[in-house]
Amino acid sequence: MATQHPTDPTSTAEHNDGTVDTAPITNTLERRNSLEKALQHRPDEQDLKDRHILLDTTAAPALQAKAAELERQRVMDNLRKGLAHRPEKEELVERNILAGGPAAPALQEKQRELEKHMRADSLEKQLSNRPKPEDLIKEGILNADENPVAES
Repeated sequence: MATQHPTDPTSTAEHNDGTVDTAPITNTLERRNSLEKALQHRPDEQDLKDRHILLDTTAAPALQAKAAELERQRVMDNLRKGLAHRPEKEELVERNILAGGPAAPALQEKQRELEKHMRADSLEKQLSNRPKPEDLIKEGILNADENPVAES
């Protein structure tokens, strides 16, 4: 008994009696058009080489593997050389490049913020306890013409 295929109303399919579905799997014209559209937007070979998607094939195929290995070895040598000249952690802490201290890395930002606020509070306290210019003039530390708050 022939029945309609659920996705294609023009196809005939038989469920278990030996007939074959004659409907195409996909529309070949749509597939061809989508391939043509994709090929129109395909990047050129040089762009793919610049983005390191394609290998630059200027060398003979037999030498390409050796050239890739030599390039990898050169990069590894440069990395080893750079790491050998890298300063130690203590030197970076001394030069204030790396934060040093007993705090865990997750707490170091909070520690720096706390130290900043403590310095600001200390400076504010010292400025509030500073002697007045009049007292310094009376004690002879400043001359009358050196009064920093006196208007000229």
